[in-house]
Amino acid sequence: MKKLLHRCLALFSAHGVLALLVAACGYLFLHPVLIRTADVLPRMQSFSTWKEALSVLGLLEIPQFVLGLGLILMAFGLLLRARTAWAFSLLLLMAVSIFNLLSPQGTPGLSLGALVLILLLTGYWRQFDRASLAAGGLFALVSFVSLLLYAVMGALYLGEQFSPAIVDMPTAFYFAIVGMSTVGFGDIIPVTSTSRLFTVSVIVMGITVFATSISAIIGPIIGGKLKRIVTGQISHVMRKNHFIIAGASPLALSVYHGLKARGEAVTVIVPPHLPHEYPPDTDLITGDPSNAVELVKAGAEKAKYILALRDDDAENAFIVLAAKEVEGKDTKTISVVNASKNLQKIKRVQPDMVFSLQTLGSELLVRTLNGEPIDNKLITALFFGDTAQHKEDAS
Repeated sequence: MKKLLHRCLALFSAHGVLALLVAACGYLFLHPVLIRTADVLPRMQSFSTWKEALSVLGLLEIPQFVLGLGLILMAFGLLLRARTAWAFSLLLLMAVSIFNLLSPQGTPGLSLGALVLILLLTGYWRQFDRASLAAGGLFALVSFVSLLLYAVMGALYLGEQFSPAIVDMPTAFYFAIVGMSTVGFGDIIPVTSTSRLFTVSVIVMGITVFATSISAIIGPIIGGKLKRIVTGQISHVMRKNHFIIAGASPLALSVYHGLKARGEAVTVIVPPHLPHEYPPDTDLITGDPSNAVELVKAGAEKAKYILALRDDDAENAFIVLAAKEVEGKDTKTISVVNASKNLQKIKRVQPDMVFSLQTLGSELLVRTLNGEPIDNKLITALFFGDTAQHKEDAS
C-alpha cells in the first residue's frame, strides 16, 4: 500500500507530470489513426492485394501510428526518470511536430503542444538523470517495432518491384528480418530504383537500430560495473596520504566537507542500502566498513587516518578492530562515541583517538553557565573524552 501511494504521489512531481503530458500527446496523435483503421478493417476481405489495402489506409498512417505509440511507451521511461527516454522523447516530439504540420489532416494545436513539451523537457532535463535498464529496453522495443512495421509494410506496398514479387505477409516479414539484420541471402532481389533505395534504407536503419538498442541496454550494466571496478579495484592503488571515513552520519558528512574544503583526499565507505548525502563525485566504496577487505580496498595501509563515524558505537568499535588488522605504520584510527556511557568500552579497542561529542557539549555548557575558564588544553581534553584527567587537574 505504501509503495502504491508513493507511486501515485510521484505522478504529481515534475517528471511525473511531463510523462503524463507526453503520453497524452502520443494518444492525441495516434487517435485519428485508430479511428481510420477501425473503419477500414471491416472491408479488408474485399481487397485482393495488400497494396490495395495499404493504398486505402494510406502509407502515412504507419509512421503516425509508430510515433504516437512510441510517445506513449516513452512516457513510462520518463516516469523512471531515464535519460534515454528523455532524449528519445525529444526526438519523437520533434518528428510529431513536423509530421503534423506537413500532414493535410494535421492540426496546428498539436504541433504547438509538442513544441511546448520539448521546451518543458529541455527546461527540466536535470530531472532525468538515471541510466535505466527498463528505459533502454523500451527504447530498443520501440525502435525495433517501428523499423519492422516500416520494412513489412513497405515491402508489401512495393511487392511487385521485387523478384520474386512479395505478395503475402509471411514473405514480407521474412524480407524485413533479413534486410534489418543485414544477412542478405539474395533469394528476394529489388529490381527497380525505388525498391533498391527502400532496401538500402532498411539495411542502414537496421544497423543503426541494433547498434543503439544494444548500447541502450548494455550501457547501464557495463557503466555500473566499470564504476565499481574503477572505485573499488583500480583507484585504491592510487590512494595515498588520504582520510578514510566510515559511515554516513551527519557528523561524517560534515567532516567530509570540511576535509574536502581544505584540499584533502577523502575516501568514504558506506554500508550497502544505507542512504547517504555524499556528492556524486565522492570517492565512495559501498561495503561493510568493519570488514578488513573493504578497508584494504579503501587503501587503509597508506591512509593518514581511519575515522569510524557511524551512529552505532558497537559498529565503530568493530571498525577500529578491523582497521588495526590492515592499517599502515603511520595510519591513525579515530572513533566517535555517540553515547557517553560507551566511552570506556570504545577505549578498550584502543583507537589512537576517541572523542565524545556528548561529553564535550555538556561540559562546555556547564562551564559556561558557571563562569569557569575554558582554554585550548581543556578543549582538547574534552574533545577526546579525557574527562577524568581534566577533573583531576581542576581539583
